[in-house]
Amino acid sequence: MTSLVAVSSHLPETVSVADLRESLGLNDQQVRRFTRLYGLDRICQAPGQTEAELMIAAAGKLDALIGQEERVRYVIRAKGMRTTAPYPVSPVQDVRAALGLSHAKTFAVADHGCATGLLALDVAGTLLAADGDPDALALILAGDKTFTPFTQWVEDVSIMGEGVAAVLVSAKGDRDHLLGYATRIHGRDDGVIDMTPDVAKYARKIYQDALEEVILGALGEAGLTLADIDLVLPHNVNRVSWTVAAKNLGLPNEKFFLDNLDKTGHCFCADPFINYQTVRELGLLKPGDKYLMTSAGLGQTFSAAVFQH
Repeated sequence: MTSLVAVSSHLPETVSVADLRESLGLNDQQVRRFTRLYGLDRICQAPGQTEAELMIAAAGKLDALIGQEERVRYVIRAKGMRTTAPYPVSPVQDVRAALGLSHAKTFAVADHGCATGLLALDVAGTLLAADGDPDALALILAGDKTFTPFTQWVEDVSIMGEGVAAVLVSAKGDRDHLLGYATRIHGRDDGVIDMTPDVAKYARKIYQDALEEVILGALGEAGLTLADIDLVLPHNVNRVSWTVAAKNLGLPNEKFFLDNLDKTGHCFCADPFINYQTVRELGLLKPGDKYLMTSAGLGQTFSAAVFQH
């Protein structure tokens, strides 16, 4: 059964939303909306670090990886954006070499947007289950560098941070078992993901129903109901979306862990894993607790995964 062996993250220094006014072209109303309504305050940014350096910093905190490098069969780069570095630069290859993982099969997944972290987890579990070696591991590197102006924010939705997570995955672990996973793409036939006015209108229209669909789908695969969930580890898009989701799902707001929202911004597909590390450090997960990770990505991809700690 797919299991989380260890999770670490690298959260760069932060800047205030107000300080991003000029670079993002925000007006006073937008600054107030992001800070007072959406709950964003500080955004992780690392202007002095490359994408490879961000990933190396996150993976360098994985104590469980030290001395176990030969067990890593797969290095999977989970990207919220298809392009995060100029061609022909390949940051994940630099990371593989720096971590002593040149023997591992290395590739990237990207087309689920900010839900790609959960996709990478499902891919890792599938590969490890077919590998035949119960000791084999996969390393997922999730999160993006805001490489272009397009990647720095989703207009009137969220502001992107450069926090990165490293996730060590096993097909056989003694905790944090993946019980159910569901994903659904409500994309366009032409593959356009830009938030044009029409696309944004459609995204708002389907968002809550699509999110609920995958949450119930993952719970169904796990043989559980919403009443069984002890904690929700969401993507840090904004506070309003989760207030509405809590009401629609009939869950108390306290079950949604949003403490990182005002400290990091929306760190692409790394958010659920960053939140997982934080709740572990805070002691908010007890043995046997069941928790839910959720994400949504540009292109209208929605995903959810259920775990037991």
